Amino acid sequence: MPAMKITLTYNLKEKDETKPADYFSEFDSEQTIDAITMALEKRGHQVLGVNVGHTDLFSYFRKKPADIVFNIAEGKSGKFRESEVPAILDLFNIPYTGSNTFSLALALNKALTKKLLRSENIPTPAFQVFFKGDEELNPHLNFPLMVKPNREGSAKGIDISNVVHTKDNLYDKVRQVMNIYKQEILVEEFIEGREITVGILENGNVKILPILEIDFSSCKHTGEYFYSWRMKEYQGDVELGFLPRMHCPAQLDKETEDVVKRIAWKTHQLVGCFDFSRTDIRLSKDNIPYVLEINPLPGLNPKESNFPLMAYAAGMNYDDLIGAILTNASERIGLN
Repeated sequence: MPAMKITLTYNLKEKDETKPADYFSEFDSEQTIDAITMALEKRGHQVLGVNVGHTDLFSYFRKKPADIVFNIAEGKSGKFRESEVPAILDLFNIPYTGSNTFSLALALNKALTKKLLRSENIPTPAFQVFFKGDEELNPHLNFPLMVKPNREGSAKGIDISNVVHTKDNLYDKVRQVMNIYKQEILVEEFIEGREITVGILENGNVKILPILEIDFSSCKHTGEYFYSWRMKEYQGDVELGFLPRMHCPAQLDKETEDVVKRIAWKTHQLVGCFDFSRTDIRLSKDNIPYVLEINPLPGLNPKESNFPLMAYAAGMNYDDLIGAILTNASERIGLN
């Protein structure tokens, strides 16, 4: 691949005590930005980083066009915030890594994605969307139920209190989450079982990474036995007890592994993802893989994120992973 001028678009984590504790959870750390930059520079590319949260991207790309943009930005605000950067790049006809505006907007909306999954008979927990907070509960939904913001990632707004067991608790939690996140609320059946996630790297030749299982059996005294915000934010904290075990590859029989990978790949295709994605699944006690959501912008922190962990289990190092994402995009776009 020839050396290119690459712009790295991102949102940098910040500190702001006036915001909720999880407000910047989806944004990236300096460690992630530095690691991606170094991986690209090692391949001879010129890399210029842009924090989209503090940049007028229209003016920026008018003055500084790039050969390609390595995009990990979550956007600024709004229902389709993850599509903001790709939309601007499409306007300027600048190629970029990862999924397009449509796929990013779709995947951010959990309920809309679940409707699409159901239309193709891909298992996903039964659900209902609350727009006002006082809608009549669908009598076909079975407790316990999980309450979550419909358009957030990184488990924002989710802790043990989001798993509710009565209608009173449900409505209290729906109103609470709605008040904080100012959006519709997704209520879905909580699937008792195992938490797994599947990473995909693709451009014609599909590479489904080893399945990762997040085992919370050692964390039950915390009260949180699923990927809550605190579990993600404080993972590895001995004092708090957030010490999930990571099994990669997951300890699955061959038949279950094949089914899980097939469903993840079908979800990737259905949502229209490009280059890479991560699909989060709950494997029920009767071995049914229920898709919770798909993330076309999975975290790429070299030490903490699940996607690199799966890549390492596949025999890749971090530089290999970043190089593969860039190569996939370049070949798809025709830059090679």
